[in-house]
Amino acid sequence: MVALTSCLVVADCECGFIAPRNGYLNDDLFFTNMMESKFFEMKDISRDGTWRRQQYNVSARAGRGEYGKAFAPDNVFTIAEDGDATESADSSSIGGDGIGLVVGSTVMNEAIPVAELDSARNDMHYGSYRAGMKLTAVNGTCAAFFWYFNDTQEIDMEFLSREFDPVKKIYPVNLVIQSEASRKAGYDASKTGTFKVVNLTFDPTIGFHEYRFDYLPSRVLFYADSKLLAEMNGTSVPSGPGHIILQHWSNGNPLWSGGPPTEDAVLTVSYVKAYFNSSNAIIQESAAESCRRARGDGSDSSNNDRVCTIADVTAANASTGGTFFNTSDPNKPSSGGGDDESGAVRLGKTGQTMASVMLLVLMIACL
Repeated sequence: MVALTSCLVVADCECGFIAPRNGYLNDDLFFTNMMESKFFEMKDISRDGTWRRQQYNVSARAGRGEYGKAFAPDNVFTIAEDGDATESADSSSIGGDGIGLVVGSTVMNEAIPVAELDSARNDMHYGSYRAGMKLTAVNGTCAAFFWYFNDTQEIDMEFLSREFDPVKKIYPVNLVIQSEASRKAGYDASKTGTFKVVNLTFDPTIGFHEYRFDYLPSRVLFYADSKLLAEMNGTSVPSGPGHIILQHWSNGNPLWSGGPPTEDAVLTVSYVKAYFNSSNAIIQESAAESCRRARGDGSDSSNNDRVCTIADVTAANASTGGTFFNTSDPNKPSSGGGDDESGAVRLGKTGQTMASVMLLVLMIACL
């Protein structure tokens, strides 16, 4: 029942969400479900049922590093409005509100303290996944925002702080799809066709920026601040549902994360937005029924006001994420409701008709 409740969309968006193509696709993207988390307004991440802080250990051998990794809930904490952490981690180097994921500088029992936050939902299929993040400038960590089903179906945006060079203005982002081909290469995706390194045009450590990937059938597009970075396609692209993960870690591997960091390093996440199609047949039918009821309630005889357009986010508003359709208090259970204050941008009749057709096609594809 929790999963079904969480899939409900706000009023005026009962028939789904559309992402304009921005010239890169032949058709606009259409999705029936959403998950929006305003971390910058959240008082205590430990009480949020949408996300799960992780606790587990990875040995140095299993993680292919010089040290193990110790994931612990206390390494994921809420940053209060005054810049102080609400939990035990030190946030003196953060300088912004959101969720902090800390990599500790003190190795304990041959393992580095690291952090992971997972979405509770695991039915997230084709979709547009977005996160506002400010990266650490401390050398020796890997920050990651990714979609995951298993080790051969994974879509990653990874940032290695050891690669950042402010003098030369080098700030790479590693774009990765882990696949069966990467498994055969020892999970080294750089030896496959689904690995690209793109240099960002900004310093990602001094402010928030939105990082995004659109997971589509046989195609993945990567963005920063709504500007296309790269595209990957082919049979290596995942085909099933999964969940979203935020991760910040180090294991001392000089070929990847480097580290451990010489001081505690913090990745700050201001928000996450996900617009997607659920793989759950019950949720699919619930979304379709919600749309049918909305169209038949008599308040919108033209059917123009039931699909919402997802606005692009730029560096100017990446700290707060721009428009949110879910306007409920992030510190209280979501009611699944909303009103005209959601800021939804509505489609005209032509767009609504097109979206209706795409809804049927995508729902069939998810079955």
